[in-house]
Amino acid sequence: MTVMVERVLLAQPRGFCAGVEMAIKALTWMVNIFDEPVYCYHEIVHNEAVVDAFERAGVIFVDEVEEVPPGKPIMLSAHGSAPEIVAEAQQRAAVMVDAVCPLVTKVHHEVKMMASKGFDIIYVGHEGHDEAVGAVAEAPDAVTLVDPSQGLGSFAAGDAGRVALLAQTTLGMHEWEGVLDDARERYPALTTARRSDLCYATTNRQTAIRQLASRSDTILVVGSETSSNTQALVRVGRKEGTPSYRVDGPGDIDPLWLEGADVVGVTAGASAPDQRVREVIAAVAPARGVSILSITDEDEYFPLPPSLRRLVKTLQTVVEAGFAVPNPGRPGPIENDPDYSATGALDLLGV
Repeated sequence: MTVMVERVLLAQPRGFCAGVEMAIKALTWMVNIFDEPVYCYHEIVHNEAVVDAFERAGVIFVDEVEEVPPGKPIMLSAHGSAPEIVAEAQQRAAVMVDAVCPLVTKVHHEVKMMASKGFDIIYVGHEGHDEAVGAVAEAPDAVTLVDPSQGLGSFAAGDAGRVALLAQTTLGMHEWEGVLDDARERYPALTTARRSDLCYATTNRQTAIRQLASRSDTILVVGSETSSNTQALVRVGRKEGTPSYRVDGPGDIDPLWLEGADVVGVTAGASAPDQRVREVIAAVAPARGVSILSITDEDEYFPLPPSLRRLVKTLQTVVEAGFAVPNPGRPGPIENDPDYSATGALDLLGV
């Protein structure tokens, strides 16, 4: 790359959220425990580099549970699955691990609760996105999916007039807030979740890119096209008036984007590995190095799925039983999980 860039301004936080960390580490455990192949329903996260790494490690991603041979291990993706998918996977697989993000599970519970109370539910999300499909499937007769770019559209409440508004966790804040304002105006008694459905990581990264936009000439957002929260970051950067572009890696950078840009802002979607961020920065090759723009610290941790923890602990007990002098006081790998990172797991897989 021949374009001269003075400095890179790197957003913090960026990249993996706690849900993605949990899902990637969980699938890494599956790869290490079972012989190839391990099956995963839908992409574990929406990132090309992560999916490619797991495919090389022997994971087969499927769009239908019936594609999985009976008795094979299967993991369900971080985006959440419809109830019938979970049930089918439990019946078909020898071992089924659901790696759904707890924040997505929260929205699933809200859908079921609101539906049971007779609400007409407006779910703000993107048509066809795995997360939206899974959430709507919790109560399809009670839920109307509306795209944030189109607003409430032709939605009309039923005779009871009880309306609830819920959301895909990865929406842009301005997208959600626009629909929320319209819904409150149309339905003054509107019910929403006590805590925002938008993921903390989504909100933090969008706050960071707003500040990045005010201090950068151009912004590169690392992440895949299928990543909703990555696309939202690009939209937020452009809304703030700064040219913003999505790249999966250094090969996607167009030198024309960087012409005349002294400061290039870099951030990453919640499913983008830090390995790709480092490669993008190396390709930009800033003459004066990298500065960090930090807006907050994230210390959220989501434990591995309960079924996986039980499985690993059982295997650990069996192995220890084979030794003459077991050491029950020594913590096993599951207990040490908070000390491990998805970035380290992907390094082992060769991302």
